Amino acid sequence: MTLSLRLLLIGSGGREHALARALAESPSCAALWATPGNPGIFQYAQAAPVSDTDHIALAAWCVQEHIDCVVIGPDQALADGMADVLRSSGLAVFGPSKAAARIEWSKAYAKELMHRAGIPTAASRTFLKSQGQEALDYLANHALPVVIKADGLALGKGVVVAETHEQAIEAFQSMADGLFKEAGNTIVVEDFLRGEEASVFALCDGQDFLCLAPAQDHKRAFDNDLGKNTGGMGSYAPAAVVDEEVMARVKLSIIRPLLDVMSNDGNPFIGCLFVGLMIDNGQPSVVEFNARFGDPETQSVLSVFDGDFAALCYSAALGKLDPSTVQNVAKGVACTVVLASGGYPDAYERGYDVTGLDDAARYARVYHAGTKVHDGHLLTNGGRVLGLSAIAPTIAEAIELAYKAVDCVHFRDKHYRRDIGRRALQRVEAGGLQS
Repeated sequence: MTLSLRLLLIGSGGREHALARALAESPSCAALWATPGNPGIFQYAQAAPVSDTDHIALAAWCVQEHIDCVVIGPDQALADGMADVLRSSGLAVFGPSKAAARIEWSKAYAKELMHRAGIPTAASRTFLKSQGQEALDYLANHALPVVIKADGLALGKGVVVAETHEQAIEAFQSMADGLFKEAGNTIVVEDFLRGEEASVFALCDGQDFLCLAPAQDHKRAFDNDLGKNTGGMGSYAPAAVVDEEVMARVKLSIIRPLLDVMSNDGNPFIGCLFVGLMIDNGQPSVVEFNARFGDPETQSVLSVFDGDFAALCYSAALGKLDPSTVQNVAKGVACTVVLASGGYPDAYERGYDVTGLDDAARYARVYHAGTKVHDGHLLTNGGRVLGLSAIAPTIAEAIELAYKAVDCVHFRDKHYRRDIGRRALQRVEAGGLQS
């Protein structure tokens, strides 16, 4: 029997636009609302007349409107305990509790969990900012490169891979001095992991899980992985570096033991567990965990998803994950190119006219990330403005279509990487499997 679900989506970015489309196009979706939303999300959802920051009022509105399931997109909402407030009102929520979401909002806690569960990850040490001199002495003698991470949430920018001891010391000091506010009160120093990065999304109901298509993100601001870390400049899925053997290892040695230890601790994980990986000679190690869908990987992963996504999320929220809602986790290949404001991830201007979206939509799905409508004009309103996700039978075709869409869109100081999917193409050219 097909469900008839009334759904609420929390969030306002490109990830949430992709979630909105997947939810709205699900056979089981009867109605979809969103808050705070964006111009793209509202192509699929009604605006909920309640603030996403007032959790008590939000819960009351959901009860009043007979909302069947709330899907929470942003990390900050989860860290603020939104899921707990909603569940206390009897609502089904796809998103972890504040305690379970700590796996993202505390890098130090995540490392402690991994060590306890025997999950492969980089060796590390954790320092309070008050231990500054001890940390600086440690960094001055650490093997290079070395990774410095702010413990708390930092909009995807709280990680520095230092190539010199001077860079490492500068990164630590800037975090300790408040670059990311309280997120830098505790700082994790990690060994550098070598290999190829990938992302796996596991949809979890507290005990069981189901993995969507693996993806690869492109974090650095410029081509050839140069420049500062960003929230992500592009992605593609599925990523062939996570083949069947690697995925089996991820499930057996990473996801399963993590869910078990969290459940045993009384913090079962319900929602999307983002597993950030480094793959070296087929052996996966964890770079980081997030407690929600990644951005812009979600745009690629959900573009190739085939199934009833709303029913899948709802079943997980009820603690009864239903694999029959999925027909295929990867129908085709998707490539997503992010169009950003000039200067991102540092200072950038807002308020520029955006044009060409109808033409771009001939080649790719257009996901809004940082836009707004003013006096009938679509304007830039963030560092990452749009994500263009093309779908094709092969990665080469998907990349070609995505960049055709890029050429259609215009706004002042448009910035994007020109090498999204490069590793996948190199794999194909080397005779490997197409991703």
